[in-house]
Amino acid sequence: MAGVSSSSAVARPSGALWTRLSIAPFPVTLALAALTCALAPAYTVRWQIGFYPTTVLEDAVALTVAAFAVESWRARAVPDLRSPFTIAAAVFLVAGAIDVVVAPDLRAALGIYRAYLIEPVAFFFVLASVVRTARQALLVLAGLGLGGAVVGVANWVVIFDALLHHTLNPAVTAPVVVYDNANDVALFLVPLIAVAGSVTLYSSNTRERLWSAAFLVVAVTSTLLSFSRGGYLALAVVAGGLAVSHRRRWWLVSGATGVGIVLLMVPPINHRVGVELDFSNPSNTLVGRFELWRVSLTMLLQHPLFGAGLSGFAQTLAPYWNPTHADRFIYPHNILLTFWSETGLLGLAAFAWIMLTGFVQTWRGRRAGSAWRPIELGVFLAMVAVLVHGLVDVPYFKNDLSLEFWVLLGIAWAGRRWARESHAVA
Repeated sequence: MAGVSSSSAVARPSGALWTRLSIAPFPVTLALAALTCALAPAYTVRWQIGFYPTTVLEDAVALTVAAFAVESWRARAVPDLRSPFTIAAAVFLVAGAIDVVVAPDLRAALGIYRAYLIEPVAFFFVLASVVRTARQALLVLAGLGLGGAVVGVANWVVIFDALLHHTLNPAVTAPVVVYDNANDVALFLVPLIAVAGSVTLYSSNTRERLWSAAFLVVAVTSTLLSFSRGGYLALAVVAGGLAVSHRRRWWLVSGATGVGIVLLMVPPINHRVGVELDFSNPSNTLVGRFELWRVSLTMLLQHPLFGAGLSGFAQTLAPYWNPTHADRFIYPHNILLTFWSETGLLGLAAFAWIMLTGFVQTWRGRRAGSAWRPIELGVFLAMVAVLVHGLVDVPYFKNDLSLEFWVLLGIAWAGRRWARESHAVA
């Protein structure tokens, strides 16, 4: 289990894994973890310390891990890295390290390995140790929500400005403030919508439900205004999952279906979705995706074991790609092909193992304490959203998305672990 082994003797209730870390406070680490989550979109703020390139987000992660090390040392406790995810995460890191070696650009590969693999996995183990209660989990999730809300509201401003000046073109990507692409907004927000939706429906705490509902207003609106077709699909699946999980499922399914139909009648959304259903339309992105997937698969069959290496997709794909094509892709825009290309078959298998473990743990988490159940269901649906959106996009290989992914898994495991230990102590 992800916790600690103590260096000094303490009383252990029969049948419970009880260590000094189990009762040691980690206020600084917890606060920094929440702040780090709020700063997830701030990976776009970059600088360099000497020869070392870094970002606001990376520095926040490092500070959180350092605070955890200090507070663990003060508690005379050694972190225990055991969890259902540990072996799969280790294999994932090994696969990434191998693909650093085979990558065409070693410096770029090392940066990706550090930011997308090592740091998020380290953050996972910190959260699994310091998040003990559902309220603490919601504090960390509130950090992610705050970061997402800031991004979403900022995008509202530029989109409404474009509407006022009649410059909004739904046939192309919507304008953005923080990210490079409006799809990135949906990629970050939809998993959080899954958690917030579950808390809104199932939390017994009125304040938690109200705050979650307020976030849903911002996040769902921002996702709709992103005009991301993959985001719409993932959002629809999350809404369906939340509706089906409720005891009044038929009312909710009917309501969600009705809302979906009304939204599809909104002209910009209708046009954006309609473009994808018309394969003769030059703005249709699915046609380009099909060609990208075909060429990517051809390339990967020539490099089956290690793929293209971390950050090596664009360079390795170049001989297979039409040189007159206007687009140059850094990823294949499909979750399976992306992990195969970036981390090889070993990394793809490890990620599949991690996802399967996440589904199993969150599904079993329904039997956790009542305060944890909405969170566990929300994370389960967030993982579903990752897979669905991953059919047509890249839901992991960005600083904020990789952190968000491991934060959700860390919170899910913390709920399973600490709920079980509290029951054992009781």
